[in-house]
Amino acid sequence: MLAGLCSSLLILLAGTAAADVASPTLPLKHPTVAIIIDDLGYRGMEGSRVLALPGQVTVSILPHTPFAREFAEDAYARGIEVMLHLPLQPADSLYRPDPGEIWLDTGSREFLSTLDADLASVPHAVGVNNHMGSLLTRHPGHMTWLMQALESRHLFFVDSFTTARSVALQMAHEVGVPAVRRNVFLDTDPDPVAVSMEFDRLLALAREQGYAVAIGHPYPSTLAMLERRLPELERAGVRLVPASQLINLAYGDDQ
Repeated sequence: MLAGLCSSLLILLAGTAAADVASPTLPLKHPTVAIIIDDLGYRGMEGSRVLALPGQVTVSILPHTPFAREFAEDAYARGIEVMLHLPLQPADSLYRPDPGEIWLDTGSREFLSTLDADLASVPHAVGVNNHMGSLLTRHPGHMTWLMQALESRHLFFVDSFTTARSVALQMAHEVGVPAVRRNVFLDTDPDPVAVSMEFDRLLALAREQGYAVAIGHPYPSTLAMLERRLPELERAGVRLVPASQLINLAYGDDQ
């Protein structure tokens, strides 16, 4: 319980700072959002509900989980973009590690072998975002290793931004990895009213800066809100695109 409270506090603090991310290099013609649902792979029912959501929601799947391969294959067959939700060490010392997690004391060779095993367990992944990582994403050395590996494998990166001290986006840009930072967590507070308010904030940010990236989780309140509100986006003048397409749009390609 204590570990969960600490992790939630770190995420909430990072979420407050996330609105200060840089604008894209070119203004977009239409407000555009990407919505990533992560933490998938452990439970079948919630994953099936995510895959049935309307619109081009992106799914990010935890490696080595019971339904990882099944969800990834099903998503790919439906034309849904798949990402690896890569476990990275958090600052919370009481946190129990996830399978395939990378730690601060992981050497470069083990780092690469762990990443490759994680990717192999989530077929069709075209990008990566971090699961936890409030410790590891602060460290330029490890983030440089990660970005070099992603660049050589032609994968993009989304910084989940679980700490305002993250250097992951900076390292991605230095290495040349297509990358963007999360703006909104939809469900740090899973209360239905709070989730809907965060969705409103996502749309407001997209209208203000041209694009915005949200991360949500397969909570009943989150899925119910998305089932209800995603069909409204077109009428609201906001485009929903896969994470990779938002990165291309935001940084000057194919607007």
